[in-house]
Amino acid sequence: MLDNLTERLAKVMKTLRGQARLTEDNISAALREVRMALLEADVALPVVKEFINAVKEKALGQEVIGSLTPGQALVGVVHRELAALMGGANEGLNLATQPPAIILMAGLQGAGKTTTVGKLGKFLKEKQKKKVLVVSCDVYRPAAIAQLQTVAQQAGLEFFPSSVTDKPEAIALAAVDWAKRHYCDVLLVDTAGRLAIDAVMMDEIKALHGVLNPVETLFVVDAMLGQDAVNTARAFDVTLPLTGVVLTKLDGDARGGVALSVRQVTGKPIKFSGVGEKLDGLEAFHPERMASRILGMGDVLSLIEEAQKGIDEDKALELAKKLKSGKGFTLEDFKAQMSQMRQMGGMTALMDKLPSHIAQSAGQLPLGAEDKMTRRIEGIINAMTPLEREKPELIKASRKRRVATGAGVQVQEVNRLLKQFEQTQKMMKQFSRGGIGKLLRGMKGLGF
Repeated sequence: MLDNLTERLAKVMKTLRGQARLTEDNISAALREVRMALLEADVALPVVKEFINAVKEKALGQEVIGSLTPGQALVGVVHRELAALMGGANEGLNLATQPPAIILMAGLQGAGKTTTVGKLGKFLKEKQKKKVLVVSCDVYRPAAIAQLQTVAQQAGLEFFPSSVTDKPEAIALAAVDWAKRHYCDVLLVDTAGRLAIDAVMMDEIKALHGVLNPVETLFVVDAMLGQDAVNTARAFDVTLPLTGVVLTKLDGDARGGVALSVRQVTGKPIKFSGVGEKLDGLEAFHPERMASRILGMGDVLSLIEEAQKGIDEDKALELAKKLKSGKGFTLEDFKAQMSQMRQMGGMTALMDKLPSHIAQSAGQLPLGAEDKMTRRIEGIINAMTPLEREKPELIKASRKRRVATGAGVQVQEVNRLLKQFEQTQKMMKQFSRGGIGKLLRGMKGLGF
């Protein structure tokens, strides 16, 4: 998301190199390009105007001090204003109420509302240790209730059953009563969506809000809708007292300007962002981190949080000892690393959070098909004996044929894996001596 904006802004900053200070002329020229980049990213025109004026006012006449270049100085101003545009800092959920804390989820059909209910429930259960109950008040969409039941089961959440013959308000009140009697901390209420805003939909959700009096009313919006998403958010905000926004599909290839517009237009904070279809693909939205990613600075803090969530500490310590000694890294370790990388979203997710100059040093990595690739690699390693995983140099022609047959692949695939493993072993030795720069440069030859 917003890759084009990142590239355009990087070019703008390069034009300021070599100049002694920021002046009205060079700022104006740079901001004309920034303005065009924002408009191309589908950021709302009033938001663009306000943002450009704020940057110009704060950058004008700013001295370039120390080792900063004019480009770096302007990046600092743009970063602060981008973060301010998206809310400044993360605003979490307000659950300070007598249990159950009721969270009402609103949005159009197709925005990913039901999946987001599962993601948010899993987030609250695992991160905040809450007992979460979910209920569907969508009695219109075929299989909506069954879908939420499946999602709740996958996320390990309590599910309150409902029927298409029931009234949404009756379902909601029964769920509240059940949550109270079973000591649930949070009740997530999934509501009906439509393909477009209509009076019936708005009246129903307004009535639901009236009987539930939720502590949080979250608007779930598809980031790929562009300005339509902002207009829809504005319409919902007129009907409901929204407390926050959840942006879904931020990993899509859309221009993504809604992330920069929705806070300014509605006045409501973006509380979460959804990436991918998996139920752990929900992140607290940090405006300052998103601003860093847009400007090519990366989002190392989020990367660390993902790593902490997905890595087994004991295994990581064991691997660290092997790295320090520069030996002992086996195919079993290689398989474990591939599995953990897949859990963190794959190599593309990693690169997306690294500063652009570091990510570029790793070369162009092919997009997509990573999950299939890593599963195939795991299958090949699983077809080996424990001794072969420990000492891959033993795998000669006859053993390669046996492993290939066991994994259901061609012998060439086994050869390719062994070559990748050999290169990874070399990279691990480089990493133990020279840090992440050498590690990433070594990725060029991996062929993932």
